[in-house]
Amino acid sequence: MSILNGKKIVLGVTAGIAAYKAAFLVRLLVKEGAEVKVVMTPKAKEFVTPLTLSTLSKNEVLSSFTNEDDDTAQWNNHVALGLWADLIVVAPATANTLSKMAHGTSDNLLLAVYLSAKCPVYYAPAMDLDMYKHPSTKATFNTLESFGNIKIEAEHGELASGLIGEGRMAEPENIIQKIKDHMLLGLPLKDKKLLITAGPTYEAIDPVRFIGNHSSGKMGIAIAQHAVSLGAKVTLVLGPSSVVFDRKSMKVVDVVSAEQMYEAVHKEFNSSNIAILSAAVADYRPTKVSAEKIKKTERTLTIQLEKTQDILASIGKIKEHQFLVGFALETQNEIENAKKKLEKKNLDLIILNSLRDKGAGFKGDTNKITIIEKDNKTTPFEVKSKDDVAKDILNHIITRIHA
Repeated sequence: MSILNGKKIVLGVTAGIAAYKAAFLVRLLVKEGAEVKVVMTPKAKEFVTPLTLSTLSKNEVLSSFTNEDDDTAQWNNHVALGLWADLIVVAPATANTLSKMAHGTSDNLLLAVYLSAKCPVYYAPAMDLDMYKHPSTKATFNTLESFGNIKIEAEHGELASGLIGEGRMAEPENIIQKIKDHMLLGLPLKDKKLLITAGPTYEAIDPVRFIGNHSSGKMGIAIAQHAVSLGAKVTLVLGPSSVVFDRKSMKVVDVVSAEQMYEAVHKEFNSSNIAILSAAVADYRPTKVSAEKIKKTERTLTIQLEKTQDILASIGKIKEHQFLVGFALETQNEIENAKKKLEKKNLDLIILNSLRDKGAGFKGDTNKITIIEKDNKTTPFEVKSKDDVAKDILNHIITRIHA
């Protein structure tokens, strides 16, 4: 999942020849999962049409304090829009608009939104070489920097005047990468390598039948996605699952059996900083797997089972610097059994689920957990969506590793 996924972004478009690139920028931001609202300066409409940007953003494009073509003259609330935004991106940012931003001028809707905003503001200058190098423009950059605004450096290339040099607006993909890089700087899991397991394992009986369980993988996938949004480099070892998610944002290792998951986890564990094993791994597997489909000939069928390798216990024995988190799904003596598992498997935390709790367990979109630590500190949580449970788990881990 991209760090921009779900972010509310106001894209300010000003009157420069580079305004045509705003269409590409909107498309890429939407592709990253962001919700984009475009605010144009009145003159910017001479360079790119509001219809184009509205179609790409799937939101109305605003350029004045009232809707010009609306008989009701509805007011576009710049304060509400400024507070709505998680970040503002001004691209292209002309010398004229940047100067007004630096000096608090508010003669159009975009500038009023900028002055009302409480969120980070990024700007991508676009102007001719001499304008970009002029002392007044440099002073503008310095003033905006003192406000905490983030400059996305102009690139070197051919300019509208025919000159070649600095002043060309950064390409849309470079703008997005700079924003993502900057957002990652303050994230609590930046550069941390997380190993997460999710889903069930299937243990073959014959080519068409298996022993499995009802795990969907939703909980582990939610943890992996939120970890990515916090800056982590995630490896997700995933058993059979039909959950659709953004695989490109992390390394996904697909497995089927407990043995395959064991091998994948051991391959990745040494290079990990944090390991969260939420997969529902089968405890037993058939001792023999039939090469052909077993025919229904007898009234009863006996299948001999053997224990699978205990993945969590095996890495608990070899862990060095890693912070190790396990899950316990219990139906009786829940707290007592979870604490035994925590100690026996050398864990730092264990996440307890009880099938007796309404809203917890497999398949559903909610979960109810209790976090138990090495010192027996127990922290219960209410029923929440699995996305919110993922946030609670990672926030707890972050607090522990930074304590």
